Amino acid sequence: QVQLVESGGGSVQAGGSLRLSCAASGFTYDPYCMGWYLQALGNVREGVAAIGNDGGTSYADSVKGRFAISKDNAKNTLYLQMNSLKPEDTAVYYCAASNWRGARCGVGTFTSYQYQVWGQGTQVTVSL
Repeated sequence: QVQLVESGGGSVQAGGSLRLSCAASGFTYDPYCMGWYLQALGNVREGVAAIGNDGGTSYADSVKGRFAISKDNAKNTLYLQMNSLKPEDTAVYYCAASNWRGARCGVGTFTSYQYQVWGQGTQVTVSL
């Protein structure tokens, strides 16, 4: 079965760093688009970062310059490096994958509804 499993979340102080990982298994293709979403308590999921199968990346304005998305295809793992964390980054972070090619892979162009597979989420808490 196709599965995504996030890890690496935790509690850090403002200004600290975390690296989230998303292990993919059961895929018979290299996903066209993979991304990270956040969901704060009581809110909808919001796109954080996306990476295409060509390596191109995009980011939400709120995380540009602080976060970096990357893939290690040999390890079938997606990463989100999170630096200079702020309390407003506190949320559950989800990874997602899709092989749908009807839109550009990127935050704001490739929506949550266009992802086909989701992980279970990992909690990130940033305190002052």
